[in-house]
This record gives sequence, C-alpha cells and structure tokens, in this order.
Amino acid sequence: MTSDDTRNYVDGRAGRIRLNRPKAINALNLNMVRDMTAALLEWRDDPAVPLILIDHLEGRGFCAGGDVVTIAKSSEGHGAAGAAFFFQEYRMNHLMYTYPKRGVVFMDGITMGGGVGISCPCKYRVVTERTVFAMPETSIGLFPDVGAGRYLSRLRGRTPQFLALTGARLDGAECIALGLATHYIPSEALEAVKAELCTRPEAVETILAEAAIAPPPARIVENFDRIDRLFASDKLEDILAALEADPSDWAAKELKTLRAKSPTACKVSLRLLVESPKCAHFVDEMKMEFDVVARMFRHPDFAEGVRAVLIDKDNAPRWNPATPDGVTDAMIDAIFAPLPASQAWMPLPGTEAWRP
Repeated sequence: MTSDDTRNYVDGRAGRIRLNRPKAINALNLNMVRDMTAALLEWRDDPAVPLILIDHLEGRGFCAGGDVVTIAKSSEGHGAAGAAFFFQEYRMNHLMYTYPKRGVVFMDGITMGGGVGISCPCKYRVVTERTVFAMPETSIGLFPDVGAGRYLSRLRGRTPQFLALTGARLDGAECIALGLATHYIPSEALEAVKAELCTRPEAVETILAEAAIAPPPARIVENFDRIDRLFASDKLEDILAALEADPSDWAAKELKTLRAKSPTACKVSLRLLVESPKCAHFVDEMKMEFDVVARMFRHPDFAEGVRAVLIDKDNAPRWNPATPDGVTDAMIDAIFAPLPASQAWMPLPGTEAWRP
C-alpha cells in the first residue's frame, strides 16, 4: 500500500502511515485520503498490527491541511471534486475517531486544518519544539471542520471561540496546556521513539513517557482571562465590540486579525461551537459538518479566500457580505440546514454503528 503521496506499510508490529508530499507541506488530497483509509481498514482486524503510527517523511510540516486550491477551483464549476474530497475525508476522520486500535501521531512542524483532523482522533498526540498547530479556516472562507467542532468545543473557557475565529497558532507547549497533545518530545528523539514503538507496541505508554520532557511555559495561559472576557459572546458583533473597547495592545492585535476574516465563516464557526456539544456521537458531528461544508465550499468567500491567501497571495480578500451585519441569522440557518437525503454524508459501510 504505497503511493507517491503516502507511504503506508507495516514496520515490525506497527502500521505506519507516513505523509509524503513535502512541497505542499503534506496537504491532503483525495488519493491520500483513500490510501490512508484503505490502510486503516486492512489493519483494523489484523492481530499482528496492534498499534498505528502517523507521521511525515520529510519537509517542514506534518500536514498543512487539505488541498483547498484544487477544491476552490472545483467550486467555480460543478463542485464535484470538493464534494468527493470532503465526503471521503470525513469518512476517514470518523474511521479514525472510532478506530479500535491505539494510534500515535507525531505533530512535528506545521499541523493545521486537515492535519488536525488526523491528529486529534489519536490516543497519543506528540508535539515538539517545532509544532505549529492551528485551525485557520476563517481566513479562506471556511470553518474549523474535520471534527474540530467537537475537539475545540471541549476546550476550557472561551478558548474554542478564540481559536476558531482567529486561527491563532499554538506551539507545542500550548497544545499540552490545552490538552490538544499528550506528550512533548524533542524532535531529535523522535526517530528512536518510533523505532522502539514498532518493536514494542505494547509498551507505548512507557516509551512515550520516558521520552517526554517538561514543556516550556505555555504563552496562551497568560491570556486566558482576556480570552474569556473578550470572546464571551456567541455573537460576532459583540466580540468585535468588546475588542474595540479594550485598550490593550493584545485586543487591538486580535481585532485587526478578526476584521480580516470572512464574516460569514466567522459566524458559521461560532454557530458550530454552539451546535457541536449537542451532537451525541461523532457520527452526528460529521453529518452536521458535511451539511455545512457542502454549502461553504461553494460559497463565494471560499474561492475568494483561497485566491487571496494561496493563489495570488495578495492577502486582500473581498468578502461577500463584506461586514458582519450583512450576514443574517437566516443565512446561517440555511447553511446549517440538513442536506437532502441523497446528498447527505454517511460513514463507511460497516462503521455506521460505531458511536463513541
């Protein structure tokens, strides 16, 4: 099970999923998603493979997200590529979340968007001094998806709203402090750790604990009070007003950041964090997120955001609507409305009843 963009194989007694698209910072495309899913299904019931390791072969990041440039170009036409990608990616996310075997992910370097989606389902999530973790979707007219509604909404205080709206980048120590990661291990020690895990997968907890070191102080902790106070509302206009009224440099910086984001994407993200805790099971989360993403990747803000940030790189998106007051509650309700049954998302056959 080896392709150009992923290397999936058994190493000793561990299944290895290794992202291998370094020029794109290992951004996920449809073939990668299909190959990873196939590997996980093959190893699921194999007693010779008790542990799964997920990492990247080379480059400056673990995974920068999904291949949104291809998806954005698809949305300008009939959108088939986007629909196929998200449908299959969400199936993989659900498979990983409900997978019966333990997984270890190495979030060494950039870990964003779709990279978060394949990291957070793992029982053991390793970060390093090089980790850069973020959900920056509002910059390109999307929202934190791939299960992030579930993962973010369970963080402390109003941190979920802060991270979802601003796309703030977290380092490894901050991931540990928020519970997004389980072990902080120096990058220079990773290869030895992986080799030992492949040899002694039954000792995974001991191996990781012995390799882990105490992380440096987490910067975000110093801002918890500010975040809880200024991001207290579920209404975007209230958050902007609170930031505007605060005299601190921190508030001014975050206000500037938010004003550059898609107003529609920001309001969708806030609604997601209200609705996600109501989802009893992860399969319900995925169904809801697919209803939303099926509309959002066809929304003009997505193509415009990808153009401004990733294609032309002028960082001057022209959002439509351009301001928060132009995005009505009725618009957001329509985005969250269930899709017709013929278009709705469903998990992989045989996993429908997997509902942790």
